[in-house]
Amino acid sequence: MTAATLADVLEPAIHGRYAIAGLVVLGWEDAVAFVEAAEEAGCAIILQAGPGCRAHTPVPVIGKMIRYLADQARVPVVCHLDHGYTVDECRSGIDHGFTSVMFDGSKLPISENIDLTAGLAEEAHAAGVSVEGEVGFVGYADGAASAFTDPLEAGRFDRESSADAIAVSVGNVHLQIEKTDGIDFEALKSIEDVTSKPLVLHGGSGIPPEIRRRLARQTRVCKFNLGTELRQSFGVSLRQTLEEQPEIFDRLAILKSTMPAMRASVSEILGTITQA
Repeated sequence: MTAATLADVLEPAIHGRYAIAGLVVLGWEDAVAFVEAAEEAGCAIILQAGPGCRAHTPVPVIGKMIRYLADQARVPVVCHLDHGYTVDECRSGIDHGFTSVMFDGSKLPISENIDLTAGLAEEAHAAGVSVEGEVGFVGYADGAASAFTDPLEAGRFDRESSADAIAVSVGNVHLQIEKTDGIDFEALKSIEDVTSKPLVLHGGSGIPPEIRRRLARQTRVCKFNLGTELRQSFGVSLRQTLEEQPEIFDRLAILKSTMPAMRASVSEILGTITQA
């Protein structure tokens, strides 16, 4: 099956009242585990290369790695460059196999955010690539505070940016370890009333499964970004493997032992937000 775009998977999700998992990739092994779990569940996923991943593995390498997996997969797989802070970063993603790019202009004045996103969207769409934008700032646990999305700004962005999806800030927080019930459904409703595009929540690891399910079934949120939850699962499995098998020293043997736990974590996530 060929790689998919955000537009390919999010529009059906809106109409079907489910959501797609945007899974943060750190390398080849976890990306393989994520695709295997999606194939077992029979649902689409989004493989996301964020700034941390790209700092470790350059875009020309990680882009082609993810694209190779997507082209071999039995389910739709979106190859997504997440949190591109410059248009040039996103252009590089387009050039190296990504089928979707996120331009994060959330810290910019809304007019500048719209103009840059719209210019990128014109280039991306011509290349068959989707674009995600962001309005409002999603903060970080024990870090920079969030700034909720202004519905009026979201409405402008929806009409003028040509983005395929909009990430919003309504109580979701990056790098949240503990599950919280901090989603402001009234704030989300105010955004939904003035927009029409698919909505995205970053910091999905901090949103409890029952809230994810409610959002997927009852709102236009149809993409959750999840990374912290998966890194926790990997870390626990890694420690357990090394404690139980201290004779193991080979990196590939260690990864082979930890990947089943990663697949199980992804399968659990997919079960809360998809049709599965």
